[in-house]
Amino acid sequence: MELRHLRAFLAVAETLHFAQAAEKLGLSPAALTEQVQGLEALLGVRLFRRTKRSVALTDAGQLFLREARPALAQVERAERTGRLAGRGERGIVSVGFAASAAFSGVLGASVAAWRRAQPQVELRLQELESVPQLEALVEGRLDIGFVRPPLVLPDGIATLPLLREPLWLALPDDHPLCAQAAVHPEALAGEAFISPDAETSMGFHHHTIAIGQQAGFTPRLAHHGRDLVAVVALVGLGLGVALVPASLRDCVRLPGLAYRPLAGSPLQAELAAAFRRNEAAPAARACIRQLRRQAEAVPP
Repeated sequence: MELRHLRAFLAVAETLHFAQAAEKLGLSPAALTEQVQGLEALLGVRLFRRTKRSVALTDAGQLFLREARPALAQVERAERTGRLAGRGERGIVSVGFAASAAFSGVLGASVAAWRRAQPQVELRLQELESVPQLEALVEGRLDIGFVRPPLVLPDGIATLPLLREPLWLALPDDHPLCAQAAVHPEALAGEAFISPDAETSMGFHHHTIAIGQQAGFTPRLAHHGRDLVAVVALVGLGLGVALVPASLRDCVRLPGLAYRPLAGSPLQAELAAAFRRNEAAPAARACIRQLRRQAEAVPP
């Protein structure tokens, strides 16, 4: 049985007129009659009682109609879904994000853009730190990640910069450096630093080492936090100071916590989108195209 058989049967069953049904389907009456007779031969039953003046469903035809109508409707829904999925307008996209991506506004802007462009795509979001996101991308558990470079990228993974912002200093609100409008990196020699728990070549751990190199000292890393929110919580407890993205100061306010800009430092915090270079899923590819448009607006 083919779909053309079902469509021919339904057209005749709904009009009870072969000529009208043929016109509806864009067929000749003879071609339509051949398709209906082919279906009857396939089923081994007469579906219509035909005379020169009338067409009526047989009992078997009425029973077949009950099943054929929803069956064809389901097939047509599947066809539409397949076409939408092929254009990236349907599907599921799994997105990972570092918590600071939400604070910066970049994640919200990206999600809003995706929903406008692909309202029928299901977005599944999961908070993960940058390194676990890269692992999930490689394993296929994520399609897109919002990460904090610098990072060592696995083979097949690419990134797009979506935001560059100044580094600020988070420090206890009773720290003597709070008296300064902006803190020079040289003034941080001897301070206890707190950074996210990552390798020294990555993320804010890297920035902490780099600020010390810029100012001529080796930072003393006293504590680690799982993410930047945990880091500034430790700062608020008086356990040290930390480098954070400027956007964090507007979103995370805690007792005992203060923020100050860094004076004379060219270092910037970057937020980037990570994805597989050879992404095959149309919905994910459409999201990546939107991210490329966002990246074009990021100043160097």
